[in-house]
This record gives sequence, structure tokens and C-alpha cells, in this order.
Amino acid sequence: MNNTDPIITAKQLEKHYGDYVAVAGIDFTIPRGKCFGFLGPNGAGKTTTLRMLLGLTPFSSGELSVFDMPIPDRSREIRARIGTVPQADNLDPDFTIVENLRMYARYFGLKLDAALEQRIDTLLDFASLTERRNARTDTLSGGMQRRLTIARALINDPDLIILDEPTTGLDPQARHVIWSRLNELRDQGKTLLLTTHYMEEAERLCDELVIMDHGKILDQGSPAELIKRHVEPEVIELRGCDKETVNAVRSKVTDCRMEHLGNSLYCYTHDSGPQLEYLRSEHDLTFMHRPAGLEDVFLKLTGRELRD
Repeated sequence: MNNTDPIITAKQLEKHYGDYVAVAGIDFTIPRGKCFGFLGPNGAGKTTTLRMLLGLTPFSSGELSVFDMPIPDRSREIRARIGTVPQADNLDPDFTIVENLRMYARYFGLKLDAALEQRIDTLLDFASLTERRNARTDTLSGGMQRRLTIARALINDPDLIILDEPTTGLDPQARHVIWSRLNELRDQGKTLLLTTHYMEEAERLCDELVIMDHGKILDQGSPAELIKRHVEPEVIELRGCDKETVNAVRSKVTDCRMEHLGNSLYCYTHDSGPQLEYLRSEHDLTFMHRPAGLEDVFLKLTGRELRD
């Protein structure tokens, strides 16, 4: 495989559980050296797709190859070149940080020699955990545990790193540190495959992404391309709107697409000037004016209703 080949190719990939279709004939290619994202509400098929990529869940039909090797025929070879960051940390609490890394290295058949110790030192520095190398993992903060899980996923120097919601539950400071580390990995030529519920995370990290729902890919492109393709460039959010207020705004505000949910009203427009002039004249209205983002695309394509 050369540097211009896709690292993953899927053609008409399907997964059925009885009559339930979890993944419904999807096609995608993931380029080498990029960060590629899978977005979708709960039950969209993201996790099933990741498990098929890892050779952990057999697919019902279609074709799937990683590193130009077919799954499932060469799944073991493929997994040897992949690093995985699961959604929930599964570090061994009985071991120290450095012991966790050594144990995981044995999973890949790596020798416990000087070269491995040097790699562990490099990974600890990358994760900013050098000074805590001998601490047990149950004494670490959530952000430290997540950084260690990412470092552990790199122990075999993988070509592809799969990250399943890598910053869920972390505070903003920890999230930004991990974003920085992931950008470093991409700059080193690693390929990242990311699932996330944080739209800001997807916009910051992903070169390209797909939005999935009900097992299907709804669209694919860069965050900027998807925003331009699906939503108007400006959004005005009005909050605390009762039915009377909504009707009044609808009668006065024109040239915008409106969505009403609960006590919020969203106005999507190409030119916010007239709308803002009216809203600023109504002093009892609370609103926010912002550029459209990936979350607006996500909600337009998948809907605003709650998912279990």
C-alpha cells in the first residue's frame, strides 16, 4: 500500500441481527494520514461498524478491507497494526501506569527489552505522565486515565488508531489536552478513526466525516463542506419563547428558515441584518447570534427528537 491508497475500504457493508438491520449497505473509504469521523445518534450503527473493522463482529454481506487486506481472512494481521481507544477505560487498577503499558505490550508479543522501555518512556512523555509512571491507575484523574489509554493504544506503533468517544466525561481542560495529542498523532502521519458526540470535537479534529442514522450514511465530507451544503451560514437562537412570542417572531422575521423546539426558536439565514434589527428592538427577547456549525447539520439530518 502506498501513501495515496485508502487505509480502509468498505463496499455495500451490511450487518443484520435477525430482522434488525444495524448497518444497511454502506460505502466509504478512509484516506491514509487523516482523521476520519463517524457521527450519528445512538443506534445509528457506528459501534457496529467499528467492531466490523476490527474483525470482532462478522458482517452479513459486502466487502471490507483494511491495509488492503480483506476482513475476516486476515483480521489478526490487521489488528496487529491497529491501536484502539475504547469508549470506557479498561485499565488494570492493580498495576501501575508503566506496568499497564508493559502488560499491553505483551498482548502484541513485544519483547520486554530496552527498546520497549525506551518506547514506554516516549509514550509517557507524550501523555504527560512521566512523573506518575509508578502510580496505580486508580489514583489518576479521569483525564490522566484517558491519556494513559491513548498511550497504551500506541504501544505497538500502529498505523491506524480507532478512538471511540475519546473525551466523553472529561472537563474542558482535559479535552483540549487530548485534542492536542491527537493532532500531534495525525501530524506524525497516523490515521485516526473517531466516533464522538461532541460536534466541536469533530469540527476541530476531523478532516472528513460521515453522518450515520438507522444504519445508513446520510452524507460525507469535511465539516466545512457539510455545513455549506446543508445549512445557512448564520443562526439566531431565541430562548424562553412561548407560543405567542414564536407567532410574533414568525410574523415579523422573514428570509430565514425556522425550527421551533420546546421554548427555543432557531432562525437560519444568509443575511441576519434585518432579523437582528427587529430582535434588538424587542427588549424582552433573549437571543444569540452565531455562525452555523456541524451540530446544526447533524440535527437537520438526524432530527431533534430524543434517542434512547
